Amino acid sequence: MRLWVRHLGAIAITAAMTWLQAETAIPATLVPAEKAAEVVVLRNVAIKDGKISGELVNQTKHAVRDVQLLIRHLWQWKNEFRPGTDEVGRAVYHTVEKEIAPGGSAPFSYEPSPPLPSGPGGFYQTTVSIAGFTEIIR
Repeated sequence: MRLWVRHLGAIAITAAMTWLQAETAIPATLVPAEKAAEVVVLRNVAIKDGKISGELVNQTKHAVRDVQLLIRHLWQWKNEFRPGTDEVGRAVYHTVEKEIAPGGSAPFSYEPSPPLPSGPGGFYQTTVSIAGFTEIIR
């Protein structure tokens, strides 16, 4: 009988905690890329040899954190009519694990690992964009 009462007590506590979390949680909202670019802006971006640095600017009334960047290293062949056989381009998601205050900014940097290979047949065109973030509403 005691075991049964303890088991019921544990179930009741678990149910209460689940209910409280459900009441206080705010669901995730997906926003289009255009809207995301209005919330967090890239500024002073510098790209050299695949290494990227810049600044993230929060343009909201709430703090944001864990800004995800989509970094694309696109290989451009010098002779598009006779491209090589290697696919050397790549894309990565890089998370900037910082909290940015409303109206504030934070620096970021990224260095590819392994480094981008170089070759005489072409060059890399590197782009960076905002892929996601967490907005903190308190």
